[in-house]
Amino acid sequence: MFERLSRSWALVKASAAVLKQDRQLLVFPLISALATVVLVAAFALPVFGLGWLDGLTHGQGNGAPAAAYGLGFLFYVSLYFIIFFFNAALIGAALIRFDGGSPTVGDGLRIANSKFGQILGYAVIAATVGMVLRMIQERVGFIGRLIVGLLGVGWTLATFLVVPVLVSRDVGPVDAVKESAGILKKTWGENVVGQSGIGVVFTVLHFVVVIAGVALVMAALSSGSGLAFALALLLTLAAVALTALVQTALTGIYAAALYRYAATGQIGQGFDGQALQQAFAPKR
Repeated sequence: MFERLSRSWALVKASAAVLKQDRQLLVFPLISALATVVLVAAFALPVFGLGWLDGLTHGQGNGAPAAAYGLGFLFYVSLYFIIFFFNAALIGAALIRFDGGSPTVGDGLRIANSKFGQILGYAVIAATVGMVLRMIQERVGFIGRLIVGLLGVGWTLATFLVVPVLVSRDVGPVDAVKESAGILKKTWGENVVGQSGIGVVFTVLHFVVVIAGVALVMAALSSGSGLAFALALLLTLAAVALTALVQTALTGIYAAALYRYAATGQIGQGFDGQALQQAFAPKR
């Protein structure tokens, strides 16, 4: 247990060292988050304003359910495309750093744009899988929902390295999914979550930030100052957002290094070879 936590923290620090050299990598998850907000706002009108959400939930209305499912699929595709596109930009920039270069935001965006078609194709695949799993989950009991949830986890693990594959190789989304699943199956599929560590570390960090933020907001509220309350709330939200941005950036950097090591045996700049080998250790 303690060895796993120690290794997790070492990998987080290695990813953070890369991010420290290229702080502009935070721009990619920031743009992704802002684009997601715009996307949600764009889809909010037909979903809520036209009452399609009620039709989707209750199966009522003149053609609303079919239209709602179609809109939902389009939303999923758009959302996944935004996430994958800027993740590809982040990973592309990180790979430049691993090769000894000095990446810029423009470099990352150019790499992602060069894979536009593949990323869109992968977004369609991911949206299809997500919609199918959700539709099944809505029609089964508790045990069925549990099984579907496990299938969702399996899909997440199998596709963990799809974006690095798309960025690094001239392959389509289907082949990228197969390659990602193959790497996980041969190496560390069962242990990817526990041994990557970034999720564990940032779960703790998010908890600390939220608790500290709540305490700060409560203290400001008890002071009776509206300005102090507003500042405390904004500071808390900013801290939560910054933590999420850093986590997203570190996860992308780590995924890039992990794929690079799995595919070529080369270690990214700032990463410890032994730690990466342990991350790829098969389950015992």
